[in-house]
Amino acid sequence: MNQSDPAFTRPVRTRVLLITGDPIRAKMAGPAIRVWNMAEQLSSKCDVRVVSWKRIERSSELFDLHYVRESDDAGIAVHERWADVIVVQGMSFRIFPTIAKTSKIVVADLYDPFQLEQLEQNKYEQRATWTEEVRKAVSLLNEQLVRADFFLCASERQRDLWLGSLSAVGRLNPDTYLADPTFNALIDIAPFGLPADPPQRSRHAIKGTVPGIERDDKVLIWGGGIYNWFDPQTLVKAMGILASENPEIKLFFLSSGHFNPEVPEMQATADAVSTAERLGLIGKTVFFNDSWVDYDDRVNYLLDADVGVSTHPIHAETRFSFRTRILDYLWAGLPIVASDGDAFAEIIRASGCGRVVPAGDPQALADAIRTLLGNEGALAEAAAAAVEMRTDFRWDRALAPLVDFCSSPRPAPDRNLMAESGSMLGGNRFERILAMPRGRRRDLTLLAYYLRRGGLTLVREKWADRRTRLTSDE
Repeated sequence: MNQSDPAFTRPVRTRVLLITGDPIRAKMAGPAIRVWNMAEQLSSKCDVRVVSWKRIERSSELFDLHYVRESDDAGIAVHERWADVIVVQGMSFRIFPTIAKTSKIVVADLYDPFQLEQLEQNKYEQRATWTEEVRKAVSLLNEQLVRADFFLCASERQRDLWLGSLSAVGRLNPDTYLADPTFNALIDIAPFGLPADPPQRSRHAIKGTVPGIERDDKVLIWGGGIYNWFDPQTLVKAMGILASENPEIKLFFLSSGHFNPEVPEMQATADAVSTAERLGLIGKTVFFNDSWVDYDDRVNYLLDADVGVSTHPIHAETRFSFRTRILDYLWAGLPIVASDGDAFAEIIRASGCGRVVPAGDPQALADAIRTLLGNEGALAEAAAAAVEMRTDFRWDRALAPLVDFCSSPRPAPDRNLMAESGSMLGGNRFERILAMPRGRRRDLTLLAYYLRRGGLTLVREKWADRRTRLTSDE
């Protein structure tokens, strides 16, 4: 039978719309990287569109990309009507009311528990602002927890976290239980992933290139941004311990500043720089790369390093985090030295791909770095274990639950139940305002709210923040 035969039926391909609020450019952060790879994996079985309300400067032969201005509900409605399945991240429901009200099948990507990040990111702000930002994050998540038909998370730990959240909003109910008593049909694990192809160097990016780092030095790489939920200070202090006896060991922070102006400057960055300056390590032992590295160029930095490092305190974000930078270390075959307390600490221990040290202990960290770099056999064994581990995290494996679901999508069995009861979540006044449709009425209500909370000073701050958001991608 050929395709011109009237009896021939072309297989129906699900139309999947992926929405992100991150720029899709040469420089990309985690959410955009994840959406890009979702689109690539889905394209083999589905028709795919990616929409961002930030500027798009990349293209693909596998899927379509579209820029829709923030709050352009008419613009997003075109894509909503086209889609069978809509995959949302972060603020998608708030940015586009049409998406929040859609009757299409919705997948909520919860790989980043950003409500826990807000506990750390805003802890240096005024208490009222800190509380407001956390409540806003929780409110955003609750909208998704009530509405979505299927959920993705990054690890078993995260699945436990989100099962608790889903239970609290009523999603673990007789309808979903009868459909699947394990609730895998409601929420599945789809971690961040890695390219299937091994990394290939095109140039030396650190050794013999960065002033102060020679070709035969031993380089530790901090492979990502410096955020408030990390602990770079302990790592810098460890470098201070190593500096006198092991001057050939250098630490390179891949990105000390963020390319996206909406991401605030982090206190952790300032603390790390000031500690390195106080110890006299800047430009000698510790090096901060001021710019954000292009996504496709990061391989040259990773392959110029000898060990990947990641340090953090012990707090809620740590327990439920999934450190994407450590995946890059595995991809590059780098031995890893990391703090204890997160999901990757268990993986590092079990696989032997590095060393795990107590959080906040610069001496233990220095000892682990010195011991690992001083033993070529141990270093080679850890590197081999890292290479072996990376196949487990290839994007095609990591995103298989999403591809399977979108190939045969289905509404959640409790959709009607939640449509009737979801409004019971309520929320405080601020959350109810945020849930209003965007427009003059919402803006005036927000203005009145901010005037009562902080007067004209707070109104000016919020207006400045809004202008930054709207102009950052121009």
